[in-house]
Amino acid sequence: MKVSINSVNAAYQQLLAEGYLYSEERKGFFVEQIETFHAGRHPASLQLEEELLETDEKKDGWISFSHMSVDTAHFPFKTWFRCEQKAAASHTVELGEMTHPQGVYKVRQTIARFIALTRGVKCHPEQIVISAGTQPLIHTIQDLLPESAVYAMEEPGYSRIYQLLKNAGKQVVTIELDHKGMRIGDIHSLNPDVLFVTPSHQFPTGIIMPVSRRIQLLNWVSDGENRYIVEDDYDSEFKYGSDTIPALQSLDRSEKVIYIGTFSKSLLPGLRISYMVLPQKLLKQYRKRHHSSIQSSSVMTQFALQELIESGEYQKHIKKMNQIYEEKRTRLIGSLEKTFAGRVNIKGESAGLHFVAEFETDRPEEEVLERARENRVEVYGMNRFILQKKTKTNGPVSLVLGFAKIGMDQIDDGVTKLYEAVYG
Repeated sequence: MKVSINSVNAAYQQLLAEGYLYSEERKGFFVEQIETFHAGRHPASLQLEEELLETDEKKDGWISFSHMSVDTAHFPFKTWFRCEQKAAASHTVELGEMTHPQGVYKVRQTIARFIALTRGVKCHPEQIVISAGTQPLIHTIQDLLPESAVYAMEEPGYSRIYQLLKNAGKQVVTIELDHKGMRIGDIHSLNPDVLFVTPSHQFPTGIIMPVSRRIQLLNWVSDGENRYIVEDDYDSEFKYGSDTIPALQSLDRSEKVIYIGTFSKSLLPGLRISYMVLPQKLLKQYRKRHHSSIQSSSVMTQFALQELIESGEYQKHIKKMNQIYEEKRTRLIGSLEKTFAGRVNIKGESAGLHFVAEFETDRPEEEVLERARENRVEVYGMNRFILQKKTKTNGPVSLVLGFAKIGMDQIDDGVTKLYEAVYG
């Protein structure tokens, strides 16, 4: 057959490796007895069901008021790449090993010092758990708390966490807000075990919880043995017109607040770095249950983040972005007030990367959003964040307007298109 011995031998070895042949010493090679496939189609001929199909939807030319995005145009990519290079050069050993389930200890030390300085959070590095995003942290918290725990969420609130809890089979109640945040009377009457709150900038309404309500929540949680508060401090870096308000955890005297922070808003969502601070009682539970867990956040990214913070570049970036976001926010509010001429009410605009704009119109929210999409405007309505009470009522349409992603030169055009969607 004019085939070399090496080629024949390689073919036999491949057939052996795949299980088509077996060998017996001093006898030779033999063909395995292989069953035929049962009825069915070859995978290559399978068609993906229509409901599972995805499209790579690019929104080129769209104007975005998304609350989920950040301004990538001003991100210091060169500085970040330098931090990654330095991390790679300085931590070759660590990058080749499995790191601690809670994250690199030196990185946790840096985060602990930083949040103590900027948010007043009191913790040791050992209490910090780093993760690739907030949702895995919520999964972990569920695992540390009793199976029968009742969770209470703000209404309106963060629908992703609500759905995550419901999918896990947890009992979830919602508590409506007053001008100070989650209603304390409803907390006492419903008597949940765990509160999820966003006190520094309530999502999505933007309410900043005053110290009087914070103390009420802390008194409530300290009165119960297995009660906890989960504080989601998702965009606390950005404050306008006043200094940053310390975290709720900074006032906690009974170690009942689980603090969650993220770098998604201050840096890039795609970096996937979030963290939580566990009270010592729950940390003991974590060490028992998760000592063999694998750290989900990139070790390279953790070291790069440490370098960014320790070098002072992170603080410099936050200061710069706070100025840029304040300019965008001021420009957007001014454009809304000018264009809508007294028919818009702005709420929750003093912090974070979004606020709520309330419009007096007879047009339902669904129609407003559909008209906005037709004008290639990305925007979300308040109904998206109503967790349980889905009853439709006549009244103002409330839109959650993010201003991080939109360019300054797009604001007036975007507001004009919003006007067309609401009244046109």
